[in-house]
Amino acid sequence: MKNLRSRFNRFCLRNRDKGIPNLMLFVAVGTFLVTLLFNLGYTQIFYLLMFNYTKILEGQVWRLITFVFTMPLDVFTSLIFLYCFVSLGRAVEGAMGTLRFNFYYLSGVLLMDIFGMMFGGFTWFHQEGQFLFVQGDFSTFFAGNMAFFLYLSLILCYSTLYPESQFLLFFIIPIKAWLLALFYFIYIIYQIIDTAIGLGCYPQCLFPLVGLANYFLFFGKDAGNLIPISWKIKAGRGFRRNSAPKMTGTVPFSSSQPKRENHTPYTHRCTVCGKTDVTNPELEFRYCSRCNGYFCYCQEHINNHTHIE
Repeated sequence: MKNLRSRFNRFCLRNRDKGIPNLMLFVAVGTFLVTLLFNLGYTQIFYLLMFNYTKILEGQVWRLITFVFTMPLDVFTSLIFLYCFVSLGRAVEGAMGTLRFNFYYLSGVLLMDIFGMMFGGFTWFHQEGQFLFVQGDFSTFFAGNMAFFLYLSLILCYSTLYPESQFLLFFIIPIKAWLLALFYFIYIIYQIIDTAIGLGCYPQCLFPLVGLANYFLFFGKDAGNLIPISWKIKAGRGFRRNSAPKMTGTVPFSSSQPKRENHTPYTHRCTVCGKTDVTNPELEFRYCSRCNGYFCYCQEHINNHTHIE
């Protein structure tokens, strides 16, 4: 699995400029047009494009793709929401590369389709302390929010790539990206519990986890970037302090002095300016994939340095 991931990452790096550029812009424009028509009274277009388990089995396979344009929001809220996520999409695409970002979004669509087709035809209702198995079309429980949670997964992508950057919540309150990712996790848990209690249907209540699964599929252990660097430094110091051997009894001396190992007091050091995660814990450090080697740069130089060939 690790070798397969490495090959995929190399393939995407070699072809990073291929694919559909500004993919989120096209998706957002289509979503806004459908939302506008929906609020003007042309609801049949919205219901013709949204995910529907029964209709797909009858041959309306375009719904497997067009559901990304269906979000039941009012025009003003939709405009603000889409503007924010187009900006996030551009930043994530610039860091991941066009091709890899295309794969990321399309795999999210595919996973949503798989979930919908697997669990859209039956459900388990919890009533009076027991579960009742019922067959039918239950895709309407999550179809309207499938595109919404695909958009929300971009928050995790951006927070992983730029955890120390700031958002202006409600255009007023500054908030760090990693903290926004924490709110995202809390919202997912709330949404699952609220759906499970309010509707009592299983496993339809678990559909918010699909976008989360797609995120971990692409980022894997890089999800650790969501943890602030200052927390990692404090945890590392505490671990080294607790794991240090306690000297008891007589200390043996020998005539030959053992060689001291060279321990660096930092984890990341910028190749350009020399700043480290110890001297400047507020900075974000990244490793350049285009340099020929394992070279680290701070947030001020990761996009502003000469690549080492």
